[in-house]
Amino acid sequence: MGITHGDINSIAYEVIIKALEDDRLLELCDVIVYGSSRMAREHGNMMELPEVKFNAIESASDCQPERYNIINVVDDDTELNIGQSTEKAGQAAFAALERAVADLREGDIDVLVTAPINKHNIHSSSFTFPGHTEYLESSLGNPGDALMIMVSDRLKVALVTIHLPIEEVAQHVTRELVENSILRLEESLKADFGIHKPRIAVLSLDPHVGDNGVIGKADAEIVAPAIAEAKAKKVLCFGPYSADGFFGSGAYTKFDGVLAMYHDQGLTPFKLIAGEEGINFTAGLPYVRTSPDHGTAYDIAGKGEADPASMRNAIYKAIDIFRNRRSHAEATANPLRKQNFDRGSDKVPREAKKSNQ
Repeated sequence: MGITHGDINSIAYEVIIKALEDDRLLELCDVIVYGSSRMAREHGNMMELPEVKFNAIESASDCQPERYNIINVVDDDTELNIGQSTEKAGQAAFAALERAVADLREGDIDVLVTAPINKHNIHSSSFTFPGHTEYLESSLGNPGDALMIMVSDRLKVALVTIHLPIEEVAQHVTRELVENSILRLEESLKADFGIHKPRIAVLSLDPHVGDNGVIGKADAEIVAPAIAEAKAKKVLCFGPYSADGFFGSGAYTKFDGVLAMYHDQGLTPFKLIAGEEGINFTAGLPYVRTSPDHGTAYDIAGKGEADPASMRNAIYKAIDIFRNRRSHAEATANPLRKQNFDRGSDKVPREAKKSNQ
């Protein structure tokens, strides 16, 4: 498991250290933090955090089992400015992310957990993305592959659009995008969470589902047809539902997943319902990536007040998803043994005959 240190002036190191305090994690996986042993030590001393001993290594191939390993990615002249957004903090955050993604791509780590970044100070000519999700899609997948899902034991909410200004949301919501998002959410619920026949609720774009065209026509012309197309492909999806009544009535408890049209429509109720246990998961990529569902929290940085629950859940959920994917791949693999046939032979393997009967 790779863990990136995020923004060095935020609560990131605090929640990482607190989450790693229980070393029973090392019974489940090997751990590499992409950051700085000096930074970790300074944060720990400042807040008198539980002591976590890090083993400094040069590369992922040097990872020692049953120890917390750390790869230094921070320049020696980088200083802490707790609670402040600085250019150096953005550079350190990107250095950790870039190194971890390279190791993920090379197969040196299996899963990635990212601590929170500041979306402003990390921006540069090398990082031109609105957030982690878009960067990871560009680095590890293809356009349209990634799906942001907020995850807790009680609720899973995916987003059709992610980090867009509200004035641009409607023009990006298309019938094709909504249908593809439904299909990707269904696949993730099956492969990543082990739900055999997931039930998916789709939220409306306009208030009150457009009120038969009085408020808007997007749901009748875009969202509802997309749901119908997904249903034709045997997906158990329903809606569109008006978000306020859907969450207010508790209807979300009847579904395995919810598809929201835009960021705050999904994340506001999710964070209220999930509390501190929620995490962010990037579905649709060939690699597992999770993160806490909170930001940098500069206002409490350095005070020892940060709750590590979301970071801890992100770590353990990454392990669960990795295992679920492996089990799903094994369960859905072709059970027929591969055989070589003589050229021109019309013989059919016994297993194939049985499967066709």
